Amino acid sequence: MMTLKTQENDADVNAFIESVAHPQKVSDGLILLEVMTALTHKPAKMWGKSIVGFGKYSYQNTSGGGEWPVTGFSPRKTAISVYIMPGFDEFSDELARLGKHKLGKSCLYINKLADIDIEVLKAIISKSITIMAQRYPCE
Repeated sequence: MMTLKTQENDADVNAFIESVAHPQKVSDGLILLEVMTALTHKPAKMWGKSIVGFGKYSYQNTSGGGEWPVTGFSPRKTAISVYIMPGFDEFSDELARLGKHKLGKSCLYINKLADIDIEVLKAIISKSITIMAQRYPCE
């Protein structure tokens, strides 16, 4: 079985967010930290060197499986990645109201929180958490 490079660890979440080079991403990261902590009722944990994750679930796939956060974010250089693990098939209404964003398979890319409606983002994250709890045993 392959071991994932990105593992939950005990690195300091606040120190990571504060270390981000762009001041706007630091500010937005601190807001997302507060939002996701409130929505998940879970403490933030570092996953690898650059992902702030909340909760975790176990999955199986062709390479064996592993653990991953139920939701999380990473303030990256070009955009903030928000991890919406169920993907976006069930979010078309919310995405239409969100504001400026781009999508990956399970990543919502936002340049800055000022570009979007934070209440819609909260609804997306909350719905994502509910879907994940229906699909997987989550911690």
